[in-house]
Amino acid sequence: MGSLSDIYSHLPESMDDLPAPPNAEAVAEADFRARHWLSPVRGPLKPGSDEHKRALAQMFRDTFNPYKPSVIDWPKLDPETLHRVTSLPIWDIAVQTEGKARLRMAAYANLVTDPDVKDAISRNAWEENRHKEVLSKMVAAYNIPMAPEPPYIEPRDVEWAYLVTGFSECVDSFFAFGMFELAKRSGYFPEELTDTFEPIMQEECRHILLFANWLAWYRAVMPWWRRPFFEAKVWAVWGFLAYERMSLARTVDDSGQVHTQDNNFTVTGTKEVTNIQISLPDFMELCLEEDDRRFAGYDPRLLRPTTTPAIARVIRDVGRAWEFASGVFKANRKKAA
Repeated sequence: MGSLSDIYSHLPESMDDLPAPPNAEAVAEADFRARHWLSPVRGPLKPGSDEHKRALAQMFRDTFNPYKPSVIDWPKLDPETLHRVTSLPIWDIAVQTEGKARLRMAAYANLVTDPDVKDAISRNAWEENRHKEVLSKMVAAYNIPMAPEPPYIEPRDVEWAYLVTGFSECVDSFFAFGMFELAKRSGYFPEELTDTFEPIMQEECRHILLFANWLAWYRAVMPWWRRPFFEAKVWAVWGFLAYERMSLARTVDDSGQVHTQDNNFTVTGTKEVTNIQISLPDFMELCLEEDDRRFAGYDPRLLRPTTTPAIARVIRDVGRAWEFASGVFKANRKKAA
């Protein structure tokens, strides 16, 4: 694999090397551009076409935010809030996930020959590295105990690793959108802290928008004889992710203490980020609303991830049907008694 500076499309190695914002207006303008983009090309953006390929790459370049989330002022937390933050069972796996994503995307970008797609995916790798730096700085700022990071090794099957990372982000980001909004509404964490992570959430939206359109483009330009094997690999990735999310990750720090990390925290962790009681169907509805809201500013001709939202709609509808049937059954039992 080439040097990181080459793979990252001439972006700096560290977010600390980015230029400082000249003023608050520049920060606000960059934040707006990161959330809104429309291709100047008229007509449909058909996957596999040059217009679609250039649009997905241009979207990712134009919506890059050089200031947020690089500009970080970690708020001082009261002891109760600090305990809430430090006790969340996610920090080891969050830092390591971003480290793996950075490496896997950089490795895949190194294999891509198309200059537009290569540029987009390598920029995605750089942003994953920025997320890792942000999390690492937060961990240091709040003295969160962490297990030592494992070595990040370039994957043997680069395409498999890239697919695992891409689909995993599609799943985790969808539920994280809802969980993050729930945390904001509840006021369980200070507004200064949620504001710090808001641009990271929007960057995840851009990441999965890029992945969904890359996937459609890749399928469209792929030789027909490769499609069966590729689709089998996609199904295998989904099976792997389902297995992974049924397990807990355990790591051991330098003092021998075991840290248990929930691989499925974005679905199961609502009680740990909010004091609001919410049913599963209502949480699915919130995730769907937030998913639509975060994608709303981007060109509607670009494809959106569909699998996780479709599963969420099924869970929501089945859950609500069950709630209705249970209510009718309980009412009838009460009358009969």
